[in-house]
Amino acid sequence: MKKIICYILFTMATAGTAFAHSIKEKNQPNLKGTHLDTATLATGCFWCAEAKFKELRGVVKVTSGFAGGHTVNPTYEQVCTGTTGHAEACNIVFDPKQISFDELLQVFFTDHDPTQLNRQGNDVGTQYRSAVFYHNASQKQKAEYYIKKINEEKAYPKPVVTQVVPFTVFYKAEGYHQNYFSKNGDVPYCKLVIQPELDKFRKAFADKLKTSNK
Repeated sequence: MKKIICYILFTMATAGTAFAHSIKEKNQPNLKGTHLDTATLATGCFWCAEAKFKELRGVVKVTSGFAGGHTVNPTYEQVCTGTTGHAEACNIVFDPKQISFDELLQVFFTDHDPTQLNRQGNDVGTQYRSAVFYHNASQKQKAEYYIKKINEEKAYPKPVVTQVVPFTVFYKAEGYHQNYFSKNGDVPYCKLVIQPELDKFRKAFADKLKTSNK
């Protein structure tokens, strides 16, 4: 299945050039005047997503946090109730000269199940929904086009339910959530859930990893 989706994503025609967009992430470094870009993606538990995306060549920084909701400055405990409207998400600062938004979407659509509504595995709730929070018209166009083609090719048994919604604000999660897997690799969740997923990720995207991870 991963090969089918990778083929679809890399053979699609893409159009348009990403244009500059004002990033509203709380506590995020100012990227104005640099060549870096930002993607904000939700794939379920942000601990797992962060551990994977940070290993990709061209990814400069990955921040775990919350997006898409109505509660201002939410805490992790509030988001876990499912009442804030926020999804656990990652803000991914990347160098387009080394990795494209299309390639990030390839990882996104192959490394979680985008057909599961408001859940990933045993993590259930709207806070675990699949979502692309687009920063500009190009990101929106690409995400919607890829979803359409994936569904047309029936790459998954069920339709993709990933939300494609405009980025508004990103709230950085508490400090203990940042680099969670790196700091807590021996805890049961990391060993039993994240590590197996990370092993599969490293095998599937070996050619896209930073040199230190090969």
